[in-house]
Amino acid sequence: MNSSSANSIERVINYTDAEKRERRAFGLPVDEPSPAGILQRKPAGSRPIPKQALVAPQVLNEAPAYGSAFCRGLRLELPGGVVQLLVSGTAAVSETGETLYPGDFRAQCWRTFRNITTLLENGGASWQDIVRTTCYLRDIERDYDQFNSVRSEFYSALGLDPLPASTGIQARLCRSDLLVEIEAIAMFIR
Repeated sequence: MNSSSANSIERVINYTDAEKRERRAFGLPVDEPSPAGILQRKPAGSRPIPKQALVAPQVLNEAPAYGSAFCRGLRLELPGGVVQLLVSGTAAVSETGETLYPGDFRAQCWRTFRNITTLLENGGASWQDIVRTTCYLRDIERDYDQFNSVRSEFYSALGLDPLPASTGIQARLCRSDLLVEIEAIAMFIR
C-alpha cells in the first residue's frame, strides 16, 4: 500500500468528535466508511428528473479514475422536451487523465474548448446551445487578455450570436499545472 492510500484510510478511521456528530445526524456509521447507497432517501411524492452522465472518453478521462467524486457533466430531461446540460469545470486534461500543455495558457484554452465541445456533442448539443459559462483562471490579471483572445476567436469561428452569459473568476484550480477551467450550461428543446 502506498503512503497516500494509507493516509486516506487513516483519515477516514480517525473521525473527530464533531465529524462523528455530523455523520450520526445523517445516520452514517461513526467509526468506519459508509456503505454505498446508505443515504438513498427521496421525499414522498417527488419524481426524479431523468439524468444521464456526459462522457467523452475520446478526449477526457472520468474524474473518479483519479479519485475525484464528480461526473464530467449531466444531461437533464426537463418537462416540455427541454434538455439542460450541466458541464462540470473542464480543463486541458487528456483521455488518460494527465494535464496537457503545462505552462502554455493558450494551448490549454483550446484543449479546454475541445473537451467541452466533445462533451456537448456526446450530450446532443453544441456551443449554439450554451447559455452560460463560468471561466476560472489561475492568474486572471496575467492571462485574461489571452483568454479573451482565444475565446473571442473560438466564438467568432462558431458564429455565436448572441454570446453566452459568462463570468470570469480568479481561482486556485484543482491541479497546480492547470491554468484555466470552464463550466458551461447548455439548454435546448428536443
